[in-house]
Amino acid sequence: MRNRFSRRFFLGSAAASVASGAFAQSLTPEISLRPVLRGKGFYKRAVRDAQSIIRAEKLTGNVAFAVADARTGAWLECENEQMGTPPASTAKAITALYALETLGADHQFETRLCVTGGIQDGVVQGDLVLIGGGDPLLDTNGLAEMAAQLKAAGVRAVKGDFKVFEASLPVMRQIDPEQPDQVGYNPGVSGLALNFNRVHFEWKRGNNGYAVTMDGRTAKYRPEVAMAVMQVRDRKAPIYTYEDRAGRDNWTVARGALGKGGSRWLPVRKPGLYAGDVFATLAGSHGIRLGRPQVVDALPPGEVIVTRKSIALRGILRGMLKYSTNLTAEMVGLAASTKRMGAVPNLRASAAEMNRWAIAALGMTAPKLVDHSGLGDDSTMTTLDMARALVKAHEGGLRPILKPIAMRDTKGRPVKEHPVTVDAKTGTLNFVSGLAGYMTVPDGRVLAFAILAANPAERAKIRRADRERPPGTRTWNRRAKRVQQALIERWATLYGAEGEG
Repeated sequence: MRNRFSRRFFLGSAAASVASGAFAQSLTPEISLRPVLRGKGFYKRAVRDAQSIIRAEKLTGNVAFAVADARTGAWLECENEQMGTPPASTAKAITALYALETLGADHQFETRLCVTGGIQDGVVQGDLVLIGGGDPLLDTNGLAEMAAQLKAAGVRAVKGDFKVFEASLPVMRQIDPEQPDQVGYNPGVSGLALNFNRVHFEWKRGNNGYAVTMDGRTAKYRPEVAMAVMQVRDRKAPIYTYEDRAGRDNWTVARGALGKGGSRWLPVRKPGLYAGDVFATLAGSHGIRLGRPQVVDALPPGEVIVTRKSIALRGILRGMLKYSTNLTAEMVGLAASTKRMGAVPNLRASAAEMNRWAIAALGMTAPKLVDHSGLGDDSTMTTLDMARALVKAHEGGLRPILKPIAMRDTKGRPVKEHPVTVDAKTGTLNFVSGLAGYMTVPDGRVLAFAILAANPAERAKIRRADRERPPGTRTWNRRAKRVQQALIERWATLYGAEGEG
C-alpha cells in the first residue's frame, strides 16, 4: 500500500487549492505580507516585528521566511520570501516527500548474496556476489546476519571469486567535493552502503608511538579493514590528508593533533570495497574463506541464496529527518529518480528530476537543488516554495515523521509542556541556518512555515580546509536559532486564534 502519499493526492491537493479564490490570490504574494490585526487582536500590536527580532539577536546576513495557514493555504506573513537561499538540510523534507510518492511508504531495499555455477557439496562452483540494493541503513550487524545465513544455506567454500556489485545506484566518491576530506557527513555514494559509509579510526599512544586501527565497528563487532589505512606523520598541519592509491583509501594524520588517544569516523570513498572487506571477515568467522573482494560494474547472472530486507521506507525517512543523515537522503533520492528515469548519471541529474517533480506535485516554482541532502553550496530555495510545499503536504503524513522541536527559555533550556508544538526539519551549514515545518498554536490552528537565514559573505571567506570548524559560525548559528524561536513565538501570538490576522 502506498500509504497516504500518491500522485492523486498531490495533484488533487494542488487543484483544490487553486480552486479556492482566497488561496489562489495568496499563492505568489508580490510584496511581503504584514499581519492585518483587527478587533480583539488589537493588543497583538505590541508583539515585536521581525526586524526588531533580527536586530536584537545581532544576526548578520539575510533572513527569509514565509508562514501560512496549513489548512487553507492563506499566507499570513512573508519576508524576502522569493529570495533564493541555501536550504541546508531542510531540503531533506522535500526529498522525503519525493521518495514517499515515488517508492511508497512500505518500500524495502534488498541486499542480496548470489552464486554463479551452482552449489555442490557445500562448495560454490563459481563466484559469490554481494549485491547492493540501495539500503542506506545496512550495518556490520546486518552483514553478520547475512554471513550466518550463508552458512545456514550450506555453503562451506567458494571456488571462484568474491565479487561486489554496487552500481544499482550511481557510484560517486563523495556527495559534495567542496567539503574537507575528513568529514564523515560527506562519504562516497553507491548502491551499497555500510555504516553510513564511514570507517572508525581509533588511536592510542604507547611507548613506541601510536597504535591505530581502522574498522567497521558496531556494538557487537569490530572487523578491521584492509581497504582503509592510516599513517601518523610528524607535522602540525594539515591534520588529515587523503589519497586514493593502490585501490585503497590512504589517510595520514598529524601527530601533533592526536594527544593521548581518541577516535572518530572518517568517510569511505570506496563503498563497495569497504562492504566486501567487512563481509569477507565475517564470512571467515564461519569458516567460509573468501578472496579479496572485486568490485564489478555489471551484475552477473546467478542464483540468489540470501536476501536481507531493510525496514520500511517510512521508518528510514523518520531516522533521516531526525538525525539528518546526508547519505540516507542521497540514496533514497537516487532510488526514486532511478525508478522514474531509469539509469541516473549523477546527483545533479537526480536532483534536477526531483526539482521537476516538486514543481508538478507540490506547486513549487523555482527549486534549484543540486543534491537530495542540501549539502551542496549551489542549492537554493525560496521560503515561499518551501512553505507552499508544506501546505500541499499537510494532509499527506509528513508531519508525523518530522522531528519535534523543543521550545526553549531565555537560558536555552527546553520548556516542558510549552503551549506551542513544533515539528520541523532543521538545516545547518556554516553561516546558514534553516527551520521548516509545522507549528500548532494553543487554539489548535496549524501553521506551515519556513525560515532560512544565511550570511553568504562570511561563508565565502571560509577555506575548504577550514569548513569543519570555522571561527564565528557557532555563534552565528546560535543567534539564527534564537531568531527562529522568536519568530515562532511571534506567529503563535499573532495567529493564535482563527480569524485573527
